[in-house]
Amino acid sequence: MQRRDFLRFAVLTPFAAAMPVTHAATTNNTATEPLPDGKPHRFELSHQHFLLDGAPFQIRSGEMHPARIPHEYWLHRIRMAKAMGLNTIAIYLMWNFLEREPGIFDLTTGRHDFARFIQLCQQEGMWVYLRPGPYVCAEWDMGGLPPYLLRDPTIRVRTKDDPRYMDAVARYMDAVAPRLVPLMAKHGGPILMVQIENEYASFGHDLDYLLRLRAMWQQRGIEGPFSIADGLAEIQKTRTYVPGAALGLDGDTDFAAAQWMAGEAPVWQGEGYPGWITHWGDLDFQRGHFTSTLRKLLAEGRSFNMYVVHGGTNFGFTAGGNANDDYSGFEPVITSYDYGAPINERGEATPDYHTFRKLLAAHVAHSLPEPPAPPPTVHFDEVYAKPFACIWDNLPLPARHVEKPNPNEMLFAQDHGMVVYRKTLPTGGMLHVEGLRDYGTVFSEGKYLDYLSRVNKAGLHGSLHVDIPPPANGAGAILDILVDSFGHVNYGQAIYDFKGIVGAVTLDGEELKEWQAHSLPLDEVYIAGLPPMTDTSTIRPGMFFKASVELAQTGDCYIDMSAWDKGYLWVNRQLLGRYWRIGPQQRLYCPASWLVRGHNELLVFDMHLTSAAPISCSDRLSG
Repeated sequence: MQRRDFLRFAVLTPFAAAMPVTHAATTNNTATEPLPDGKPHRFELSHQHFLLDGAPFQIRSGEMHPARIPHEYWLHRIRMAKAMGLNTIAIYLMWNFLEREPGIFDLTTGRHDFARFIQLCQQEGMWVYLRPGPYVCAEWDMGGLPPYLLRDPTIRVRTKDDPRYMDAVARYMDAVAPRLVPLMAKHGGPILMVQIENEYASFGHDLDYLLRLRAMWQQRGIEGPFSIADGLAEIQKTRTYVPGAALGLDGDTDFAAAQWMAGEAPVWQGEGYPGWITHWGDLDFQRGHFTSTLRKLLAEGRSFNMYVVHGGTNFGFTAGGNANDDYSGFEPVITSYDYGAPINERGEATPDYHTFRKLLAAHVAHSLPEPPAPPPTVHFDEVYAKPFACIWDNLPLPARHVEKPNPNEMLFAQDHGMVVYRKTLPTGGMLHVEGLRDYGTVFSEGKYLDYLSRVNKAGLHGSLHVDIPPPANGAGAILDILVDSFGHVNYGQAIYDFKGIVGAVTLDGEELKEWQAHSLPLDEVYIAGLPPMTDTSTIRPGMFFKASVELAQTGDCYIDMSAWDKGYLWVNRQLLGRYWRIGPQQRLYCPASWLVRGHNELLVFDMHLTSAAPISCSDRLSG
């Protein structure tokens, strides 16, 4: 059973193993639980316990990610977690969200300002468990590693033995460490502990790599304490436990066996799952059953981190994907990262929230604050988005001439978006596309023929073959393949997930050479430069559509795209994310801060539709 399969099994079944009754309860069940008050605090790993200022301390953590939450709502979500009875917020830092191009960092604007998020945690009396990677998984594009690494096809990641990768890691650490050091508990900040990498035993077996990462953090002033997180069986197999680190079990609950490995360091549940990942094509949104697990953890005084207490949204191109190690079985993650969490995507308390809050309130001596009210919602009447521009009229020039199709990353240093591969064919025949990543539409002489998909779900094409008709005039026909990409694989050996066409394209078994390729990154510059179409005769699949919405006030909403096929939605030039008719997600969360009073512009790119279609509004993800 693969690691992700195991974790899914663990979250959807009752408590996997009985917890040892010999473990003494370590909860600090007093009304004066230590708070991050700006004064230096001593957090230690000793005698199989977490110690804060010399006293046993129970970490009651819930995870949320600043990159997935509109920064205007950070404070609200932190307060929601506190009101549920937690005392710690766990966060990932997504390296590729902070460094989009080599050496170009954004650490201060909007959702990038992780230091501000950590300061807000401290302001609200919440400790922080920091998980800075460099790899995080998190169902995030490439697990947080920058896709620009793939521009060199020979690079090896998550290894100390490739200096190109380690130099990039050092550059990342150099950028973030100065902002983190003052926020460590020993310096008066709220950060108690720092995780080294993430679930490494599910990928590699080089303990020295983890030790190197720890040393690199220490050299930059982050002295620990440190933790690791993984499945127990994987750590036992690979022998990658870092001596002296807290051992966080992800989904596993065999604390006795883990303690034998960890010695005097504490063992805790580094990830406990109240919900789970949802992929495109799943029958429904994933949910979990965490109540019995939480009850046992509290009864035993175990420290834990609830993954996630609030999931948020995979805005833009940030959603990742899963695949088998041979790159088959590709499952892209939906735009919503609701995850079945107790605090839903737009910050509302779910039934699980109230159940967990009741359990936690009975466990702590101090009274819990009341949860803040959810942000207000807004509604708009159904509007029709009408054809605005055709992608075929807006292919960036000049085209790149290549012997054969190559990945986006290598052709254009392009991490996301689309590519058009074009070639003139003298004859028709059976076209076969090997290594299509991840979804393509095929045209001959501008006429749409068929679509091809790497995702073999919900009745989608499992084949990558298209029958190309012979040229009508005998002079040759222009073949176009428009390839759209999902996020890069975020877990396992398939992390070298190049996008575009990564294999041979053949016609009746003969490989086609000499192509033109057009880069379509769908970035801010490209979208801003789209001119309105003037000739409706060019309408064919691959269209942009526009609609406007007038609002007297702003609020959160879910924009319903169920009348559409597959593509992207921008609101006031902010990319909400992907939609796809196969579901289960049909509505995209739009935060109030992305809307304005008065005129709001909705821009849709759809790979299949050619005529106006409706867009409606709801206040919920589903139902």
